[in-house]
Amino acid sequence: MGSDPQYAKWPLLPLSQHVFTLTNPYAARPAQQAAVKALQDAISEHKMAPLYKYLAHPTDGILNVIGETTSATAALRGPPSRKSSVAAGIVAGGSLPSGVNLPWDEQVYQQLQADNDKELEEIQKEEDEAVEKAGDTEIMAARGKRAEFFAKIGDKDKAISAYEDVLEKTGILGTKIDIVLAVIRMGLFYGDRALVKKHVTKAKTLVESGGDWDRRNRLKAYEGLHLLTVRSYNLAAPLLLDSLSTFTSYELCTYSNLVVYSVLAGSVSLKRVDFKSKVVDAPEIKAILGADGDDKLLALSGAISAGPGAEDADMRDAKDTATPNVPTKATTVVNLTTLGTGVDQPESEMAIDFSSLAQLVSSLYNGHYKLFFQALALVEEKFLTQDRYLFEHRGWFIREMRLRAYQQLLQSYRVVGLESMASDFGVTVDFLDRDLAKFIAGGRIPCTIDRVTGKGVIETNRPDDKNKQYQDVVKQGDQLITKLQKYGQAVRLRGSERA
Repeated sequence: MGSDPQYAKWPLLPLSQHVFTLTNPYAARPAQQAAVKALQDAISEHKMAPLYKYLAHPTDGILNVIGETTSATAALRGPPSRKSSVAAGIVAGGSLPSGVNLPWDEQVYQQLQADNDKELEEIQKEEDEAVEKAGDTEIMAARGKRAEFFAKIGDKDKAISAYEDVLEKTGILGTKIDIVLAVIRMGLFYGDRALVKKHVTKAKTLVESGGDWDRRNRLKAYEGLHLLTVRSYNLAAPLLLDSLSTFTSYELCTYSNLVVYSVLAGSVSLKRVDFKSKVVDAPEIKAILGADGDDKLLALSGAISAGPGAEDADMRDAKDTATPNVPTKATTVVNLTTLGTGVDQPESEMAIDFSSLAQLVSSLYNGHYKLFFQALALVEEKFLTQDRYLFEHRGWFIREMRLRAYQQLLQSYRVVGLESMASDFGVTVDFLDRDLAKFIAGGRIPCTIDRVTGKGVIETNRPDDKNKQYQDVVKQGDQLITKLQKYGQAVRLRGSERA
């Protein structure tokens, strides 16, 4: 039950980020050039013929599909297929920049294919010998090796089929969970959300039937990342935040990426009390986002409490703790390679500047809305537009964070001057008027804007809790009476039939 994870090395998920970077119109050219080199090196080192064809083939390659094509190539391609729709999860959708591409070389592909065939023959020979001379354990090991081989070279369909074959014939629960997690990573690599959803459900069923502690915690990170890709940030936040203190799934993402995902999901979805305890005061996050001196050491050691009973449980108003003009503390660039649990990581993590993320968290909680808008723009530039899991929902995230800031300020006042609020946020009155109007029309902010009387006034319409509760009781009572009447009619009808 407590065995080491199996099938955890392949596929190499960083390669899918490189593919995304290559097609990302917001990526810097040096980053795109580095992505091309990383892809070429990995394809050459691991003999990844299927992945090479999937990406760079002149007619079927997804990088060719989104780039410039000739009329002859377009004619050969035919109508769009399901493969093209799934490819949307791995590419950003932009055209390839001139001078940065993954060129197709038929000779290289044939050599890679020959190397694959040779290695596959060796695996088949090993399996045949195991069938003749060894037991079930050796046979399953050979079949598992075949599945990992297909996952390594990027053959999605054959890898999943091989994994399913091993899953069906193995009886060890821990191995079954590891196989399902490997299939989830294949789905994440290729952006196949339906596949990921199906196998997350299967993994949860297996874990609930007796999975060990380590696999339960690993599944939290897997499920949280999946929920992030389908914009369920409210469900992803608790899973990702819980994973911070026990994270060992380096095959899924780096620890620094997990910190980013956790902070963003918590910032947009958690209530203020939970946001304080699980993000602002969380030891793992304080250790990264700018705790100073002794506080940082205490946060790393876990000595600082971030539970519900931590200091400031009464949620003092932001204006009592700091002034809007106080600059945010500078957060140094952090390398998180050494912050893991001792588990070997696939590669060293790059140093990341978390200063904009730290400013986003502190300015939102402390009510420094001008700094918050500035930090939000930086977070979009440095994180939302550069990560394949965050890119698709970046517009939604920005809107929801603006909405959260508006709601946080307006809930403290009955009447607010439009010009005063625009000054607090560092935007023009016209922009704030238009932005608030969208949220008011959608029923997201209970207020009205009156610009007839002069400079403009925002008046909040606070719902009367007692009247709301009364209306809910009446509505639910009417629904219950209707159901009882229908039930009574059905009973009388059956009685008359019996008579």
